Amino acid sequence: MKISSVFVPFALALSLLAGCVSPTPAPVVDHSTIGRSMPQATSPGYHTVIKGETLYGIALENGQDYRDIAAWNYITDPYIISIGQVLRVQPPEGTAATTAPVIADASVEQRPLEGTSPPPVANTDTFKREPRVNKEPYSDALYANMQKPATTTAAGATTKTPAAPIASATPASGVWAWPANGKVVSAYSAESKGIDIAGKAGDPVLAASDGKVVYTGSGLRGYGNLVIIKHSGNFLTAYAHNRKILVKEQQEVKRNQKIAEMGQTDSTTVKLHFEVRRQGDPVDPLNYLPKK
Repeated sequence: MKISSVFVPFALALSLLAGCVSPTPAPVVDHSTIGRSMPQATSPGYHTVIKGETLYGIALENGQDYRDIAAWNYITDPYIISIGQVLRVQPPEGTAATTAPVIADASVEQRPLEGTSPPPVANTDTFKREPRVNKEPYSDALYANMQKPATTTAAGATTKTPAAPIASATPASGVWAWPANGKVVSAYSAESKGIDIAGKAGDPVLAASDGKVVYTGSGLRGYGNLVIIKHSGNFLTAYAHNRKILVKEQQEVKRNQKIAEMGQTDSTTVKLHFEVRRQGDPVDPLNYLPKK
């Protein structure tokens, strides 16, 4: 009885001592960031997410396809972003946006030579970082092409003949068309970022120029059912408040093609809210549309 009464407190003391000296768990380390230079919020080509922003809205403000921004930042569907997150909103060096060619200076209109085609490229999957000199036999077409001003691509390479003509800063007649036939009831301003065109529910909404649909949906507050089209030369056009959307994302569309039906989603009246964005910045659509 005496030994037992001594052993119990001793065992209890040993267990308490063991609890005091047990090792603490190691801190959790995110190895994905080790050895990588993290972007700063003030770095050119980056954006810091603030409250209320969505990936779709950030893409519109920066003139990009939201899928491109998601890919550059390793974001997967359902494209969740966080307040304070720093996002790359311009293509990484040596790459370009996948949705449309990006031209550094959209003020120069380029057109391919009639009856000729661009020279073959040895490897279309990579960009050439160093200039290459080709010795080609003389021809009238080659001489005419040499007189055309060179343009610079996003990767830094120069080209005389782009794959397709681009919209200029002051588009030539026929490049742009009115997206609806109604009367302009609200002019462009810094607050509105576009114009409002009146009409009846179901009136056709038309693509203002050739391009590719990069967004359809209602994920941007205040726009209702929205269609965004990306055009050559760093241009985007936005078509808001639609009753019905008739195109799909990644679909190629032509100028004057019907893309939606006018409505009043997220609006008190039936109208089309139309925006033109150049390199992400809103510009007055009336500077681009034909005079009525």
